[in-house]
Amino acid sequence: MPDPHDTERRDFLKTTAALGALSVAGPALAAARVPPIARPADAGNFYTSGLVTVQKARFKTLYGPAVAGNLYAPKALDRGAGHAAIVVGHPMGAVKEQSANLYATKMAEQGFVALSIDLPCWGESEGPRNRVLPDMYAEAFSAAVDFLGMQSLVDRGRIGAIGICGSGSFAISAAKIDPRMRAIATVSMYDMGAANRHALKRSLTLAQRKALIEEAAAQRWAEAAGGPLRYTGGTVHELTAESGPVEREFYAFYRTPRGEFTPAGATPQTTTHPTLSSNTKFMNFYPFNDIETISPRPLLFIAGEQAHSREFSEDAYRRAAEPKELHVVPGAGHVDLYDRLNLIPWDRLTAFFRQHLGQA
Repeated sequence: MPDPHDTERRDFLKTTAALGALSVAGPALAAARVPPIARPADAGNFYTSGLVTVQKARFKTLYGPAVAGNLYAPKALDRGAGHAAIVVGHPMGAVKEQSANLYATKMAEQGFVALSIDLPCWGESEGPRNRVLPDMYAEAFSAAVDFLGMQSLVDRGRIGAIGICGSGSFAISAAKIDPRMRAIATVSMYDMGAANRHALKRSLTLAQRKALIEEAAAQRWAEAAGGPLRYTGGTVHELTAESGPVEREFYAFYRTPRGEFTPAGATPQTTTHPTLSSNTKFMNFYPFNDIETISPRPLLFIAGEQAHSREFSEDAYRRAAEPKELHVVPGAGHVDLYDRLNLIPWDRLTAFFRQHLGQA
């Protein structure tokens, strides 16, 4: 009988080992191209609103590198009073212009002050480009709380967080040791530690994991000798007849006008791709260990019914203590919850934060 995890294993290995061959010179292009998934009519990654204001933000982490963000607020906000605020983190390998700005805009429409951020080493934030350092990513959430708490329009006792995809695990990691985050919601969450140690449905063998570690270690020697960077993971640049469903789903967002965004200082060839030598840092990342200690602060896990990543939200929900909620969106996939205006449960998010942070 065929292994039921073969599809997930092949998909994972093609987006790690194969993409590990990327260099700063760019990826090798596949010979046969196939069309991407059609853009959904309600895709709205670059949505803007005439009901909110937005201004650039920049602030330091405890360790020095600055984090860049966009601060959103309702135009009708009484700026003489303190209001509830929410930090929003983008998917892993993305930037704030991909999903995070949309969520921040929508929450500001509901009356919240909202801050979308670029994780360190990505987008407009400081740090060596595309490097992986999970603890620094979590620190960015706490630094964002610092920033929000210093704003006169924010009540520092009413700050929450939304983490999308990989940022869900970073927000949880931060919240475990930062009680200033009063309520935490994750959307299409990836446990970036488990995803790299085991792949989807634990389909990566120990031997395969060790091979990836050896490849990253060899790349460190190459970089120490002055060699070029190599990249891994992320989103493929071409689809072929052999592309798996996960590759196709990410490609439809990151490599098409639906969600493609190349920040200053980057190139389309390097967007979404962590550096090979640093990506193994995720293998030492265990965000769900001690997740129960976040209680009695509430957790909301939002996942698509059809999402390939649903296992991570279910795992976190099992481990977390009350109050907690797993909200499954019927018919939704993983990337659907990045930008599908009619699928993302805005009402549930709004009700969650109003309940636990108070009326905005």
